[in-house]
Amino acid sequence: MDETGLPIDGTVVPIRSYRLSVLPGRHPLEETMREAVAENWAVEHAANPMLFDGRMVLQHRIRLRGETIEADGYLASFSTFLWWRKQEDRSGACHLFGYPVIVSSDGALIAVEMAPHTANAGQVYFAAGSLDPSDVVDGVCDLAGNMHREVLEETGLDLLQAETDGLVYASYRSRRLTFFQIFQFDAAADELVEAINRFARDAEEQEISGAVAIRNADHTAHRYNVAMLPILDWYFASRS
Repeated sequence: MDETGLPIDGTVVPIRSYRLSVLPGRHPLEETMREAVAENWAVEHAANPMLFDGRMVLQHRIRLRGETIEADGYLASFSTFLWWRKQEDRSGACHLFGYPVIVSSDGALIAVEMAPHTANAGQVYFAAGSLDPSDVVDGVCDLAGNMHREVLEETGLDLLQAETDGLVYASYRSRRLTFFQIFQFDAAADELVEAINRFARDAEEQEISGAVAIRNADHTAHRYNVAMLPILDWYFASRS
């Protein structure tokens, strides 16, 4: 464990509640590393002109108190986040996001492969996105609203049509915290993949290349985002 009080190896832990505060002002990294961030953004944007330097929530500190996670963050530029995630120790910030774990009626997990022009091109993970200003309500992040929006935008699926037990879990490593929740749909994996692919082909913003049905915990089956791996192990172990 580190100063967060969370296991640092990605171990999945149940969470009773969370409060994700957004503080006024700019993230300290955005102020102190301004020149380095600008230099890195020039490189990133030259390599991928489709990137947009919008505002997002970047955490300053995260801590576990009992079964409650408290986090303090600031609005920061996407370019600050891109610079930070390249740093070896990733000091000065933390990043958290929500994974809506979509489960088909036949027990497969449904993820997406990110499109070539995105910041995570070719990576496979559950439909998700960083918290942004639209997710902040009265100084607190609406994580559930963020997950609903991201899934709808990327896949066309509505999480309100899925069954969920409401349980929330967390997995933490490399100063990145993943919250996740299970959403069970009343459709088989092939049906969900076909529906998502059809939606993606017609979408105005082509964020994903397509959907992926995951039927085992093989880490080499796809080019998984590292945050996926503990969740795959946890989910398929629970089914064995």
